Amino acid sequence: MTDITIAAVATPLGEGGIGVVRLSGPDSIAIADTIFRPKQGKGLKDQESYKLRYGKVVDPATGRTVDEALAVAMRGPHSYTAEDVVELQCHGGVVVVQEVLELCLKQGATLAEPGEFTKRAFLNGRLDLSQAEAVIDIVRSPTRLGLEVAIDQLEGSLSQKVKDLQEKLYQITVRVEASIDFPEDDLPDVEVQSMEETMVETIQEMEELLSTADEGKILREGLMTVITGKPNVGKSSLLNTLLNENRALVTDIPGTTRDSIEEVVNLRGVPLRLIDTAGIRESSDMVESLGVARSLDLLEDADLVLHVFDRSEPLTKDDFAVLERTENSKRIVLINKVDLPPLWDVDDLGDLHGAPCLEMSLLQEGSEVVQRLADRIVEFVGRSQITSSAGSRALLTRTRHKQALQAAKGALEESLRTLKQGLPLDLIAVDLYNALEHLGEITGETVRENVLDRIFSQFCIGK
Repeated sequence: MTDITIAAVATPLGEGGIGVVRLSGPDSIAIADTIFRPKQGKGLKDQESYKLRYGKVVDPATGRTVDEALAVAMRGPHSYTAEDVVELQCHGGVVVVQEVLELCLKQGATLAEPGEFTKRAFLNGRLDLSQAEAVIDIVRSPTRLGLEVAIDQLEGSLSQKVKDLQEKLYQITVRVEASIDFPEDDLPDVEVQSMEETMVETIQEMEELLSTADEGKILREGLMTVITGKPNVGKSSLLNTLLNENRALVTDIPGTTRDSIEEVVNLRGVPLRLIDTAGIRESSDMVESLGVARSLDLLEDADLVLHVFDRSEPLTKDDFAVLERTENSKRIVLINKVDLPPLWDVDDLGDLHGAPCLEMSLLQEGSEVVQRLADRIVEFVGRSQITSSAGSRALLTRTRHKQALQAAKGALEESLRTLKQGLPLDLIAVDLYNALEHLGEITGETVRENVLDRIFSQFCIGK
């Protein structure tokens, strides 16, 4: 535990029912007692944990009442940070909450950094690193399914799976180390066979866990879905239809959208990060050209491409250029304006390489288009598999988890090859320890300080 007491506003700034100022650290109760005056009874120091007290927040220098408030003390280690924690629950106004925070700082508290409360919970053993990451995932969950996965991870589903994998590796490592320490007792054949079986079984479990990475990423971050096509084919209309609001400006003038517009929509439980891009075409307009370049960059990173065409206008080289660029992407082809006289048909697009193709009229069909497109997208992401995953098994939700597990699997595979080749046991032990170290990166047992700083910098102040 640290000897510094931190303080921060734990609720969003603005007008609201309440505003909470949180303190954590060895002096949190003492600091709170200098500014909080209970209506009756003694101060927080003499009050039992978790019991709310009604009173006033007072400036000790002037005696001026700042606000009426409720105060609660939660003594460590039975608190969120495993330290002494105090929460002052004031009226939810910008000025009053800031004044209460300023009083805490004047009395000796230090302003908390983003994520510092949760970081202390991790450092004090209250949470492991994967559970700490789940806290911010709960706050940012775009859908109910994403929330279920985050809560499941906070309760330790991923942590327990990692511990199970570690336990199997520890069992093998103990056998190897025993043979290294007592070389006169060579590993018997039956022991070697048992170790091989355990290694193979563990590698298979790692592969199964790695197979959840795409599902976990979609549920946590959303499916990055880029709407593309040449200007005036209906991209912005499609975005507005999916959002059921006029988010993007729609005109008959090509090139109206000059920069990308991003919104999140919940499509049958699957979060889509919809990005409406500038129409892709050759242009002498510098601003439009920059928008086109931005659109092309987004296509490279897209999880799914919605490629929109206008069947009432002739196909041009710009259409085929974008079609070629998305050839290796997972995409759905949308042929819009089918209510108008057609100037070409689907066969004129050539080989779509298995991409689903929807013919539609955004102007006339509206919500029906959304349902048809939803069927295709849900089929693409395999929602039935994701739904069964949520709340029932461990999922990898972050690239960091995936990379650490891939490294652990690679080290274990190398150890297995060494064992099969009959090479010295020291080499087997080295790879086993590497595998254990990489698994420890997921839960934070072996994580580096710079990685911790990067993870907790994503949090908001007060969390």
